[in-house]
Amino acid sequence: MSSDSTTTDDGDPLEPGDDDNSPVGDGNTTPADNDDSRVTFEDGRYVYCVVSLGDDDDASFSTTGIDDEPVSLVRLENASIAAVVHPCEELYDSADLAEVKRWLVRHQTVIDRAADAFGTPLPFQFDTIIRGDDDTVRGWLREERDRLESTLADLRGHWEYRIDVIEREPPDEKTLLEGDDELKSLRDRIETASEGEAFLLRKQVDQRVKTLRQHRRENVTNRLQTQLEDCTREQRRLERRTSVDLGGEFDRSDAGERLCRLTVMAREADEEAIGSVLDEIAAEPGFEVRFTGPWPPYSFAPTFGDDQRDANR
Repeated sequence: MSSDSTTTDDGDPLEPGDDDNSPVGDGNTTPADNDDSRVTFEDGRYVYCVVSLGDDDDASFSTTGIDDEPVSLVRLENASIAAVVHPCEELYDSADLAEVKRWLVRHQTVIDRAADAFGTPLPFQFDTIIRGDDDTVRGWLREERDRLESTLADLRGHWEYRIDVIEREPPDEKTLLEGDDELKSLRDRIETASEGEAFLLRKQVDQRVKTLRQHRRENVTNRLQTQLEDCTREQRRLERRTSVDLGGEFDRSDAGERLCRLTVMAREADEEAIGSVLDEIAAEPGFEVRFTGPWPPYSFAPTFGDDQRDANR
């Protein structure tokens, strides 16, 4: 199984996120009731990510960011780290959900392009803003330098992958009968039982079917997580939806039950091994597996600069 990445009509990746736990956003950003509620300030820098420039003293980067703003690097002097930013004068908050989605997509697109240019970035969540100019950003980089460099070194060469396992069709009672003596015994007893006893036995059959189905789901989930340990560096279970979709998001209108949602961090070279593990699960009757990536490691990036981030939304 190979991983997929979700894209918009123009080819931009509809970024990680959460899915359901999405990594780009923190899940706390909600559309404003009206455009007048947008918080403004004299000068600020919207931060997409921090990257390592290595030994390239002449490194540069430019692209188009949210609302067509020019994106550039703010580099810390005498260091190999830089922030990918654009100038701004307000928070990105809107009652227009389509506009918010466009912002989120562009946020992810910029980070993807920075990743192509510099390798694994340290991605920041949507609407991370430092109040001040480029010198203010450099001051923050200087203050956090040790931690930023350490984190970038730790993440280097690793990417995030999202995995959803969905049970489309649970095994029916006939299938379960073939492998469970207790269920067979209950069924045999119904044949010779009185009407009242047969009623109670049928209830026991229903409960046994539910138990067997649940055991099957737990077995698949546990087996998946155990097998992934050999080809991933770290894995986490995702319980909530994030504000940006990393792709492959499970549509709750679909028939079926999500057994688990995992996010894993691994080297791109291990993608095939991850896919082989998932192929085994997908080959079992009734299961569907969705696998997306590689994404920047949103779920595995530490939180930086909460005091700098304008959270008055």
